[in-house]
Amino acid sequence: MLRFLLIFVLVVKLVGLEAIEPPKLTAKETRLKIEEILRAHVSYQKLSPELVKRALKNYLEELDPLKTYFLDYEIVKWTDPSEELLKAALAEYELEKFTVFEEIHCQMLLAIDRRNSLEKQLEQSSLPEDVSHLEFKDVTWAKNVEALQERLLRIKSLQLRTATKIDPDIRDRFMQRLAKRRLCRESDLKGKTDQERLRIILSYVLKSISSALDSQTIYFTPAEASQFMIQVQQRLFGIGAQLRDDLNGLTVVHILEKSPASLPDKLKIGDRIVAVNNEPIIGLEIIEAVELIRGPQGSSVILTVLREVKEGESLKENKLKVELIRGEIVLKESRLETQIEPYGNGVIATLHLFCFYQDNHSSSATDLAKAIEEIKKNHLLKGVILDLRNNAGGLLTEAVAVSGLFLSKGIVVSIKDNQDKVFHLRNLENKKEWDGPLIVLTNRMSASSSEIVAQTLKDYGRAIIIGDPETFGKGTFQTFTLECNNFGKVNPKGEYKVTRGRYYTASGKSPQLVGVSSDIVLPGVLSELEIGEKYSKYPVETDHIEPHFEDNLADIPFIHKQRVSKLYQEDRQSVLSIKNLGLLKKNAELRVATNKNYQNFLKEIAKKDELGEPTLFFGLNDLQLEETIKVMKDYILLTEKEKMILTAPAA
Repeated sequence: MLRFLLIFVLVVKLVGLEAIEPPKLTAKETRLKIEEILRAHVSYQKLSPELVKRALKNYLEELDPLKTYFLDYEIVKWTDPSEELLKAALAEYELEKFTVFEEIHCQMLLAIDRRNSLEKQLEQSSLPEDVSHLEFKDVTWAKNVEALQERLLRIKSLQLRTATKIDPDIRDRFMQRLAKRRLCRESDLKGKTDQERLRIILSYVLKSISSALDSQTIYFTPAEASQFMIQVQQRLFGIGAQLRDDLNGLTVVHILEKSPASLPDKLKIGDRIVAVNNEPIIGLEIIEAVELIRGPQGSSVILTVLREVKEGESLKENKLKVELIRGEIVLKESRLETQIEPYGNGVIATLHLFCFYQDNHSSSATDLAKAIEEIKKNHLLKGVILDLRNNAGGLLTEAVAVSGLFLSKGIVVSIKDNQDKVFHLRNLENKKEWDGPLIVLTNRMSASSSEIVAQTLKDYGRAIIIGDPETFGKGTFQTFTLECNNFGKVNPKGEYKVTRGRYYTASGKSPQLVGVSSDIVLPGVLSELEIGEKYSKYPVETDHIEPHFEDNLADIPFIHKQRVSKLYQEDRQSVLSIKNLGLLKKNAELRVATNKNYQNFLKEIAKKDELGEPTLFFGLNDLQLEETIKVMKDYILLTEKEKMILTAPAA
């Protein structure tokens, strides 16, 4: 995905941001926290020259993400560090010194002074007309002051041109807002005292080194830790949209189901939000835009959007005011959706599970079991489609429990930690709800626990996997230093999330990077997008272990082995094979090839926009699910024919 684009679920938290104050860190405490993170990490237990090199790059990008401060020649010794510099940085680290990072920070302060000088000069400059946001794709640091000045001028032109579409009279107010935002951030980086500046540097050091380990390991300042916990606990107010920052506004790329934005005559895919309550947001970070949207539940927020409409053969950009009522994004109300499709003398059930959850009242496994039981009570159930599209995961124990609804007893998932110790999570209960035809429908956003369920059912031959070519590819697990029951007691020195190990299914495969591959590929709206762990920065490598279809209980303490062995005596899950899979695949390919709607859909999602990204096409029905239902009908028909042959009396 393009570097300067950011996908963000636009939600507004129940509590406000804490006052921005650097964590109360010393150099010694910083080193101790880094060592603590390293001891827990799956791959790295010691800081190395390669990690320092990554951290230097991260530090520069944390300070100057849009590359509008530094010049290339000023920072080349850090972007392309010598072995001597890396060795010196490591030696100083052992002495609890971070001189190289302090030097970068000092260079940033000089760059801030230059930026302020350039901004004054830009006030007298005429703005160019021919500016496109494409210019800022994969942008690198400017080679000289003239190039930097030109970049600043072109960014300002792009932002101001969009702002004047909101209201031609807001130019001065808009420029003041941009300047105020920039000066506030610069002031934060400078710090009020030398001690505060050192704390700022140390917090950036922790961020840079943590994210150098892998894409999922993150250091949080106290304020960020509080916000992260609110997200984890799913206490969210907002409008329910995914946005992309295009510098000239926030483009709506997806709308969450059952959210305020999904209501009729509200937002549409492709809308560009340029103001909130008549305040321009051009040039703001997405987080800052969220701050403008936040408010009490039930109150209104007015978004100014630019929407392209067709006028004859050309496209025209209309300005609209969209009023939304702030509401809670109640994920629990969208945890599970059930629909049935009549087929013959029975039905096919599609069970769309949105996450793997458990609370005092329900869980994903119990809710799924109840849904299946209810359908079986009222209909002749012939086949089940477990829809895990856009399911980003959740509780690992629930992945085991959900798998157990379709499997007999056996190992579901294995965990290998940073000490190479392997532990198994087993289905030991006989709670199988369905042993007939089963399809798991996935896409590129099916991740983590979804991938465990899909790969496990595939490993045992219990399900056909259908959907995008592969799933997200997250096969690692993390721990967070702040526990939910200690929420509100954030460490004033900050918290962290660290990757501890990998997941594996019974076949010994890990979905890390590679995801779960579909047996029958039926592309959906996300299939052409670069979505997945493999596109992240410094992802953990994939891995595999020995298959564990046969369970020797090696990880079970001796005192418990006899009891577990007794539980295993009956109803062990054997490895099955999906008969007629080749025929089902061939039939699906033929149907898709002759389906004009599906072919038009495939052409649309294959198109690239100006940024080289696939164009999302949302005007059609759920063709992916429709074709999956057709595959299930074939599957049922072939299964029933086979049963008839097997039960027919011999001639």
